[in-house]
Amino acid sequence: MAKLAQFYILQHTQASQQAGTVALSMSEWQACELAADAWRAGKRVLIACETEQQALLLDEALWQRDAEQFVPHNLSGEITTYATPIEICWLGKRNSQRRDLLISLQSAVPDFANSFNQVIDFVPAEERQKAQARERYKQYRQLGFELSTLQV
Repeated sequence: MAKLAQFYILQHTQASQQAGTVALSMSEWQACELAADAWRAGKRVLIACETEQQALLLDEALWQRDAEQFVPHNLSGEITTYATPIEICWLGKRNSQRRDLLISLQSAVPDFANSFNQVIDFVPAEERQKAQARERYKQYRQLGFELSTLQV
């Protein structure tokens, strides 16, 4: 099975989206939306955040969605009765449950990215972050992923 890395090219610099009372960056908001869509399509998702603070922010944003938009999720390390379809981790903190899709918000390619067949990454409009995304793009290619881009 071919491995696919999709890069979402974001058009806005710091425009944030409102998720309840939580203000998110475009990449964070997009990660939540894509995770919800993937879950509805029957996929198990890992959202890899840069920091615990960012993971807590996404956790809160997902909890604040309207009831009909609810997305079952948990933070890595939380004790749950049943495995949730969406897990949010951060650097140094990850459960080892098998997931179908990695949505990465990390500035570098996560060490475990090669264990996924599908990865979603983001290319922010800000130049420094765009340069980091170009490096990740090269790394995914070196890992043998088929690459595609999508304007958002």
